[in-house]
Amino acid sequence: MNMTVYVPMDSGAASLGAHELAQAIASEAARRGIALELKRNGSRGMYWLEPMIEVETPAGRVAYGPVRREDVPGLFDAGFLNGGCHALALGPTESIDYLKRQSRLTLQRVGVVDALSITDYLAQGGFAGLRRAVRMSPAEIVAEVTESGLRGRGGAAFPTGIKWNTVLNTTADQKYIACNADEGDSGTFSDRMLMEGDPFCLIEGMTIAGLAVGATRGFIYLRSEYPDAHRVLLAAIETARETGYLGADILGAGKAFDIEVRLGAGAYICGEETAMLESLEGKRGIVRAKPPLPAIEGLFGKPTVINNVISLASVPIILAMGAAYYRDYGVGRSRGTLPFQLAGNLKRPGLVELAFGTTLRELLYDFGGGSASGRPIRAVQVGGPLGAYVPESQFDVALDYEAYAAMGAMIGHGGLVAFDDTVDMAHMARYAMEFCAEESCGKCTPCRIGSTRGVEVIDRLMAGEARGKQLALLNSLCDTMERGSMCAMGGMTPYPVRSALKHFPEDFGIDATQAA
Repeated sequence: MNMTVYVPMDSGAASLGAHELAQAIASEAARRGIALELKRNGSRGMYWLEPMIEVETPAGRVAYGPVRREDVPGLFDAGFLNGGCHALALGPTESIDYLKRQSRLTLQRVGVVDALSITDYLAQGGFAGLRRAVRMSPAEIVAEVTESGLRGRGGAAFPTGIKWNTVLNTTADQKYIACNADEGDSGTFSDRMLMEGDPFCLIEGMTIAGLAVGATRGFIYLRSEYPDAHRVLLAAIETARETGYLGADILGAGKAFDIEVRLGAGAYICGEETAMLESLEGKRGIVRAKPPLPAIEGLFGKPTVINNVISLASVPIILAMGAAYYRDYGVGRSRGTLPFQLAGNLKRPGLVELAFGTTLRELLYDFGGGSASGRPIRAVQVGGPLGAYVPESQFDVALDYEAYAAMGAMIGHGGLVAFDDTVDMAHMARYAMEFCAEESCGKCTPCRIGSTRGVEVIDRLMAGEARGKQLALLNSLCDTMERGSMCAMGGMTPYPVRSALKHFPEDFGIDATQAA
């Protein structure tokens, strides 16, 4: 009987030598005359252990990591194919503390299956949601998603079912599903992990969305910086077509849906839904004025569902297990789970999928292991480059949309970037304005001009030039950007600036009363 070894093929593990490691394992097995099956799975999300390999044993999968090419002969000598003892042994994979304390619903198959094996996907419950959906009416599918409490896993956290219902009830000869895979926020990688590690999940979620609203075509807007995800998606889509999960007659139900992948050039603004639509149409990615909402007049002027990767990938389990199963996770109006991405100055960076209601402290210390530098964590930017900086005094606030909104922050895509106590928050505030100036599409004045003036004002504030006057000017500028910008780019840039001023005034040379 062949022995099975799993070596991740996602871009994170590949950047650490996973492909060369797979070749080394195959060569060593051949040299020793051992029959071996190498499976290329996704990452389990424990990046400090990559490349982490697993072997299938009668007692389950056993992990070793981080493994380098030079470790391979020693692993064979130690009998790792039977779970033998070795300095790199991590024990049964599912018993690794970082993994076993998670609630993996959306990413349940990532790291478990061969990403391009539809047989693996089916064996792990794949397409169960779609099989149920083809037997339901569009309204019943939308109702199931609405009752689950799923909200968009991007910045706005808009209820997914309400958005789908608008498209369902808008009459048109053509409707579309547009998947926003332009994952541009700092410290975020859950979309990439899902697409590289379980592409059929996204395909299934988009197909269910198409059946729900009457759309027959879907587009994945993928950033060009994700070549591995592109390759995997194209192969998975072709397999789905060949096996009847995409195309003119899905599962023999007489319903059509197909998907096309389009590459973006990498502009941050194209993560904004209307800029993405412009880019999908082959035009420059600039924002559109709303109304009309894209749900009524979106891609090519037709009703369009726009969701990001994790939102759509959350749908299959909702249809497979029912709305109540998913809704039972979470707190308040924040239902289900979210893949939190731990990045920045942390000992154990990676991906942790948990129900809403957990805290930053749990994520940073219980999972992240504290700072990599060993110094106290001073601030965490939550929700990407336009997210607020959360100070240590707020690390115990439950992560739910309303609680974070109440303290002037957002959860966004679940990206967390940690900083230790050596960080200069005035420079971080300046960086936020500079980022906006670089990435603004230029459509509206508050964003285009405001961000440039914001950099100048912060420079004068940091230089100690008439600090009271500069502070008043900066606050006024932030008000204008928040209220006058056409989209979240300019409207949210004040979040990191104001949070840095509020919680770390000493870094600007001012006291707390001036910052208030």
